[in-house]
Amino acid sequence: MKLPEIHIQILKEGAVIPEYKTSGSAGMDLSACLSENIVLPKGEVVFVPTGLAMAIPEGYEGQVRPRSGFSTKNSIIMPNSPGTIDSDYRGEILIPLLNISGKDFVLEPGTRVAQMVLHSVAQLPVQLVTKLSATERGAGGFGSTGK
Repeated sequence: MKLPEIHIQILKEGAVIPEYKTSGSAGMDLSACLSENIVLPKGEVVFVPTGLAMAIPEGYEGQVRPRSGFSTKNSIIMPNSPGTIDSDYRGEILIPLLNISGKDFVLEPGTRVAQMVLHSVAQLPVQLVTKLSATERGAGGFGSTGK
């Protein structure tokens, strides 16, 4: 069975085409497309450009999440992780990064700042009901299954 393809458009010089770094990688690395170093001020969110736009096939989403090494080593997180790239979005992919390190961080061009995992999604019909079916858990919330 042939899988659908992601079409990628380069919008800016210096953009790095996403790739799987190993045969077992779940995500493709996304890199900062910068003409020079930028500062990620402590405690602030900066939208980092990738210089890329994508056409993700219908029925799929791109889940954008931090790269574990970059995020953990530098205390740089994604405040909306995982972010979703919808199949109908055609603008530049921007990566929101939040610096929680306590000091300004210098981000260099080409740094792999995030990864994108492709996942199939379904749009299901919605039906309004007056009562939901019962389950063993019921309305038990956070931590209720660990008792």
